[in-house]
Amino acid sequence: MSLLAVILLMLAAGVVAWASERAHANAPRYVSLVTFVIGLVWAAAEWLMGADPHGLYASQFIEWIPRFGINVTLSMDGLSTMLVALTMFLGIVAVISSWDEIEERTGFFQFNILWVMAGVVGVFTAMDLFLFFFFWEVMLIPMYFLIAIWGHEARAYAAMKFFLFTQVSGLLMLFAILALVWAHHAGSGEVTFSYYRLLDAELDPRIGFWLMLGFFAAFATKLPAVPVHTWLPDAHTQAPTAGSVILAGILLKTGAYGLIRFAVPLFPEASEAFATPAMVLGAASVLYGGLMAYSQSDFKRLVAYSSIAHMGFILLGVYAFNEWGLQGAIVTMIAHGFSTAALFMMAGALQHRLHTREMSKMGGLWVRAPRMGVMTLFFVVASVGMPGLGNFIGEFLALLGAFQKNVPLTVAAAVGIVVAAVYGLSLMQRSFQGEPNPEVATMRDFGAREMSVMVLMMLGLVWVGVYPQPVLDMAAPFIDTMLGNMTTAPDVAAAAPVATKGGV
Repeated sequence: MSLLAVILLMLAAGVVAWASERAHANAPRYVSLVTFVIGLVWAAAEWLMGADPHGLYASQFIEWIPRFGINVTLSMDGLSTMLVALTMFLGIVAVISSWDEIEERTGFFQFNILWVMAGVVGVFTAMDLFLFFFFWEVMLIPMYFLIAIWGHEARAYAAMKFFLFTQVSGLLMLFAILALVWAHHAGSGEVTFSYYRLLDAELDPRIGFWLMLGFFAAFATKLPAVPVHTWLPDAHTQAPTAGSVILAGILLKTGAYGLIRFAVPLFPEASEAFATPAMVLGAASVLYGGLMAYSQSDFKRLVAYSSIAHMGFILLGVYAFNEWGLQGAIVTMIAHGFSTAALFMMAGALQHRLHTREMSKMGGLWVRAPRMGVMTLFFVVASVGMPGLGNFIGEFLALLGAFQKNVPLTVAAAVGIVVAAVYGLSLMQRSFQGEPNPEVATMRDFGAREMSVMVLMMLGLVWVGVYPQPVLDMAAPFIDTMLGNMTTAPDVAAAAPVATKGGV
């Protein structure tokens, strides 16, 4: 099955899920679940079959609008393959987490889940900048509907805020794409949106810097980084559980992916010049997100602010411009996808059962729901960076890479790890430990369906934490190419080859 066929399958399945609601209320759920399972099996099969001599696990080229140099160019290298597999897996988690929660308009709900994930797969595989922007926009509208229709008390405000932040920053990126194409045409006489051709564009350094900022604004907003983060807590808090799982687990990663794939490789000199401000924003995100998380009494809002802190480590790793930092950023993307998606699934399950997100109204829940307590404790410990789990590997490598670039900012970000332990354990204490709330007489614990995906996410974090080498090996070819294209790389030369086959 080709890449385009996978994307079209998800889009078609969305329409089928919407229409199947008339046959049976559960039919849309099964359509989505089967589609994501097929996608996950396909991604795993491509992974196991290995890459071709060019380092690609799948690729496809179809002429689309040749007059303007626009084509359907899709490809999966190691980085894209891991993220596509994560997308399919979290699609399964999103469907299962919303199984009992969404009872109205289930067909349209599953339609939006499938379409937003189809857009995500397109973002991770598009190698034509016009096609990339097309898929970037495809993600936006379905997520807006998920929040606006099935969200909680302030869903209209949160959905509009999400839309405006993403749309305005996306338009900045569109202007930057068009200006890059025009600048390349002025120098070469060729009109093209091809990512590979635009990598060789010769730009005036001043123009290149402003174009880089256009890309950076879009990706930093989606990441999100301080100060363009304010849409995220509201969107996460008001979104249905599946929406929060998708937002935290995969949509934030599109911002990180965009920085690694587009902003830095297309504008290496400008990115190098912008490294210190970007790392300042990363350290600020780590500290601010951690402090704000600790001050929250809302379970979902606490986890939302913790995501801002974790994404700060990605900014630090990317703009360290060495292999340690970049490998750390990529591992953090994968590990955060598991841990935070699980915590949002837990938050949604608690809200569905207790009809509240306030931790002051919880307390002592471990006695009533021990399986939920064990799962929450595991993912909280993973989120705060327990050695042996994936988050620790990612953040340790990101800090190790950042230390070579900027010691003071690395030290400041390292303080964020201590803050993470405080707010993570505080969440656990306030919700599952302490005196049981007498108003909560009984509470249904996790069943087999929910425990199955929780255990799978747990195994994923243990695998990445104990044996991260497959992830490092898959990311290494792209990182080597990216660093090799950097025009000024004194820090790159000093970086140790952590992703060499055979050892970390």
